[in-house]
Amino acid sequence: MRIAVTGSTGTLGSQVVDLLATTVGGPQEVLALARRPQAVPAALGPAASASGVVVPVHADYDDPGSLRAALGGVDVLVFVSSDGEAARMLVQHENVVRAASACGVGHVVYLSGVDADLASPFCYAFTNGFTERLLVESGCGFSFARASLFTEFFEAFLRPALRSGELRVPAGGGRVALVSRADVGRCLAALALVPPSGRHHDLTGPEALAAEGLAGVLTGIAGIPVSYTDVPARVQVEELAGSGEDPWWTYAYSSMFASVREGRWAAVSGEVFRLTGRVPLSVADVVGRAA
Repeated sequence: MRIAVTGSTGTLGSQVVDLLATTVGGPQEVLALARRPQAVPAALGPAASASGVVVPVHADYDDPGSLRAALGGVDVLVFVSSDGEAARMLVQHENVVRAASACGVGHVVYLSGVDADLASPFCYAFTNGFTERLLVESGCGFSFARASLFTEFFEAFLRPALRSGELRVPAGGGRVALVSRADVGRCLAALALVPPSGRHHDLTGPEALAAEGLAGVLTGIAGIPVSYTDVPARVQVEELAGSGEDPWWTYAYSSMFASVREGRWAAVSGEVFRLTGRVPLSVADVVGRAA
């Protein structure tokens, strides 16, 4: 079996390549797709590099020809979504899906989001919903790995609170079942090794916490009281802009918290354990380890 993985030089994509390359009885060949394939070896762990099954392959989300060339003869594609401005991502994702369909890829494991709703205020919810629809219509078999918000992504707001004693986010009372990137990577690899499910799999952490609950977790880690301040959305935008944050990411964060306030990330599922046999890491596990 030949499995291709996009974004293979990134943190998540390289983890999936590592897992697939070192799985006993796993694929005969793992194609590590990357815009710069020469960077693939440095991104992988030593076991994967020594396995002899990883093949770095040039593939660029913006270059449909490179994608078709890379996906020829591929049985399974682990499609790690691209990043950056949503409008560009829509074009890139359509390029990938069209290439997979043209090459007859039998199974596409797509990294989506729990909030894959075209009506959501979150900028990437539309991207994920649009891509899922393309895949349903593509003729390829599919499995949608709908991940909750990554704990590591949310750390941009949690870490400052460990020092200041104040978690300042416009989350209202919305709960979030933050999930670790490592758990999502293990689920992507697991889904790649089984037939397409034709459905979505919600990948979440073990519990959904409101911001007050997250502040409580941070209190236990920091050893000092951490309180939650529900700042107005416009205040957060002003603070991010004042700190020099990129305008796109300022908007992305703002739209993310709008979806949090609507309760769109509160679901808790048992899919991580079902797919991997491991209890998902908690916020305390991830943030405490990093701290």
